[in-house]
Amino acid sequence: MLVGGKIARRFFSTNMSDYKMLVGGKLVGSPQTFDVINPSTGNVFAKCPECSPQVLEEAIQSAKRAFKSWRSTSAAERKVCMDKAIAKLTAGMPKIADVLVKEQGKPLEAAMGEVGGCIAFLGHFANLEVKDKIIVDDANETVVQKYVPLGVVGGITPWNLPLLLAACKLGEAVNTGNTIVLKPSPYTPLTTLMLGEAFADTFPPGVVNLVSGNDALGRMITEHPDIAKISFTGSTRTGKAIQSSTAPTLKRLTLELGGNDAAVVLKGADIKAIAPQIFGFAMANTGQVCVAIKRVYVPESMHDELVQELTTCATNAKVGDGFEKGVEFGPINNKMQFDRVSELVEDAKKSGAKINAGGSALPGKGYFYPPTIISGVKEGVRIVDEEQFGPVLPVISYNDESQIMERVNATSFGLGGSVWGPPDRAAELGAQMDAGSVWINHHMNFTPNVPFGGRKESGVGRQMGEGTIEGHCEVTILRIPKSKL
Repeated sequence: MLVGGKIARRFFSTNMSDYKMLVGGKLVGSPQTFDVINPSTGNVFAKCPECSPQVLEEAIQSAKRAFKSWRSTSAAERKVCMDKAIAKLTAGMPKIADVLVKEQGKPLEAAMGEVGGCIAFLGHFANLEVKDKIIVDDANETVVQKYVPLGVVGGITPWNLPLLLAACKLGEAVNTGNTIVLKPSPYTPLTTLMLGEAFADTFPPGVVNLVSGNDALGRMITEHPDIAKISFTGSTRTGKAIQSSTAPTLKRLTLELGGNDAAVVLKGADIKAIAPQIFGFAMANTGQVCVAIKRVYVPESMHDELVQELTTCATNAKVGDGFEKGVEFGPINNKMQFDRVSELVEDAKKSGAKINAGGSALPGKGYFYPPTIISGVKEGVRIVDEEQFGPVLPVISYNDESQIMERVNATSFGLGGSVWGPPDRAAELGAQMDAGSVWINHHMNFTPNVPFGGRKESGVGRQMGEGTIEGHCEVTILRIPKSKL
């Protein structure tokens, strides 16, 4: 157990078995551990502590105790704590990014970008101030809408952007006056635990708790009666299971789930100009982004040109270990997802699809799959209907622009999408897209001051922007009469 001054002496240690959970302000290990695999090699490179039910209970009760005083702190007091944590994270950026490359697979430059994004998001939430609203003030009474923090938030994050999404959940929870117990994906737990070294001596004990473990630990968090809210980012399948498991206690939920984002290209679009952008937004993080472009619709008369331009982008892309110079795309993060992507491409081949680039795993160690461009497919083929969450992009032709949104919207997903072409027409069509976020001649940019979330089976609630306060506070209506008793 390491606390206080010892943290500074070992700050962001990256020894293979020297990762600790943050529980009640203390960094603690566990006699039970699980393996963390480097997706570039397929080999174990670190051990991570497996949180026991007893330690989880300690974390939750610590968060519950800390909430009693933390809920009453001012925005200025919370900011002081967060600024201290940010300073430590900033100093540790290179070490954190190094571990992120090893556990997630992304190139070093992208890893540094994610660490920087984590810090920027925490900085945004550090300036958050929860203010009451006066909704009536007349001769008879004053009515105040007060925002009251919920209590202990249970955060569960995925493996694609572990630091950025942890920062969002941590920042939203603690800066609205809540406390948090956060569990990262077992595929990428280490960098989240490294955050604990920054939060351990900068926040009061129990305000931030970080625990690591497998799926059973997540279920214990979602079912626990002392957890007031679950904030989850991950698959739709798991989101549905969480919604079911939280029903007995009516927990508040924010579920940011899967997507099958469509990019719709209109006549008049400059194919040579937009193709590299569409490719980049589809293949970002090796296609492992919930809001990445996952299917493209293009007029039949422009189809071949777009396919050719995307094929050129894919052919010229450099895939490899994230530490290699010039690498743009790393491996798929884990064997299960690697197998799924391979399965979907093979299914497309059997359905008569044309593989214009890529189309099979790269030889050698690791979970490397090249950027793959597929044509000759349409709705009804799995690669179009399902979320691939990997470096594969199907291109689908259409003829009738007036009916294209009907095709795009014929899915259970509704996370994001984009329209590319003359701005006015693109905006008109974009407004008809069943999605939580729609971009015009762009895709996938999101900032912490703008609400983000999905429709239909892509999620419940909103993160960031107004969703931060609305999702992490209850409303109390205080009615004060003007007349004297």
